[in-house]
Amino acid sequence: MKREIIEVPVLSETARKLGVPLSLVTKGQGLVFVSGAPPLDINTGALVKGDIEVQTEASLTALKHCLAAAGASPENILMVRVYAANAGFYGAINRVYARHFPKDPPARTFVPVASWPMEFDIEIEAVAVA
Repeated sequence: MKREIIEVPVLSETARKLGVPLSLVTKGQGLVFVSGAPPLDINTGALVKGDIEVQTEASLTALKHCLAAAGASPENILMVRVYAANAGFYGAINRVYARHFPKDPPARTFVPVASWPMEFDIEIEAVAVA
């Protein structure tokens, strides 16, 4: 099996600068794996601050940016996992998520988590067809 590491403009460099030992996107066996995308600005790599809806929008935009770097699109997504720092964010996250996937959304799991070592409240990962 051949695994390809995909360089994502701006965001891969951000991960390296933060010293996070991961590849944002890997591709292999006809699949694209996108690591959890926190609310990062795709132009600057900076964390997007704001309420959970603002952060969800930024995370989904970063996720789409990662998919595009691998030659995939949201229509190629098979599975999404949403990690949120508060189960109470469920409704607000769903409002934003529904705008991004208005028809035939991919399979999805919502996972409440305790916290992250950085200041954000959501991270979204995905598996897509290449």
